Amino acid sequence: MLQVPIEFTLNGRATSVTVPPDMSVLTMLREKLDLMGAKLACGEGECGACTVLVDDDTINSCLMFAVDCNGRTIETIEGLRDGEELDPMQRAFVEHGAIQCGFCMPGMIMQAKYLVRKNPGVSREEIRRNLEGNICRCTGYSKVIDAVAEVAEVADSAKKVSTL
Repeated sequence: MLQVPIEFTLNGRATSVTVPPDMSVLTMLREKLDLMGAKLACGEGECGACTVLVDDDTINSCLMFAVDCNGRTIETIEGLRDGEELDPMQRAFVEHGAIQCGFCMPGMIMQAKYLVRKNPGVSREEIRRNLEGNICRCTGYSKVIDAVAEVAEVADSAKKVSTL
């Protein structure tokens, strides 16, 4: 079977791997790189469980070919943690009780991280709208929105202080 060598930055580290041309980013992450955060749920880009960042934009990793990562930057849920220290978004999800079974949370957190990076002053309504593509059957979303809103408020305050 044809294999294609690719090189990219994964969670801040130069990475190279050889993949079949039809392998998805999700399969590459899970089977070639042993990163289990992103999950396969719908396989059609409808649920958000496989959300990762590619060049600072969210993508459904089940829909993108791994070969298209060549020369790009990928960030997964595993890359958010700094050693044993959780990222503020991860910590907020835990503190607000937003994590139930945890299956959808890596994708949800990556989408929330993207949203707050792009718009630190994001409103609760914008949070709701921007998380619509991430399906969760456990939380009811209220606690998720509370967690994201808290991180957004802190990020917005920090941004305002830095511009003074």
